Amino acid sequence: MATTRWQKGQSGNPRGRKPGTGAVAKLRESIGKHVPSIITAMVKQAKKGDAAAARLLLERAVPALKLAELPTLLDLPATSLSDQGRAVVAAAGQGALAPGQAAQLLNGLAALARLVETDELAARIKALEEKHADTE
Repeated sequence: MATTRWQKGQSGNPRGRKPGTGAVAKLRESIGKHVPSIITAMVKQAKKGDAAAARLLLERAVPALKLAELPTLLDLPATSLSDQGRAVVAAAGQGALAPGQAAQLLNGLAALARLVETDELAARIKALEEKHADTE
């Protein structure tokens, strides 16, 4: 096995270039000096009606609004999952639920259906294994 000159965790060039002295750092420093005057110029342009300047300033200064859906009480039937899904679709169609809420509820019902199916299959396998063990 060949040995190396450098120990693990040691730099091969300990006196190399210092962090923050590369081309990108220099460019950022150069631009950084002009940022206040650039912003002032953009504000002036936006005030004159430049929609692109206004949009850029607003996008950077004001966070985007997010839709906030209020919780809605929904009385789902305590019958089958498909009946509950139909009730969700009906509530969305009547305007009692926002479309996003209905989609989330339907996704939840679909996930629940997969869990129920898995539980039922596990119970059937267990019953078959027990029956097979009794016949041996």
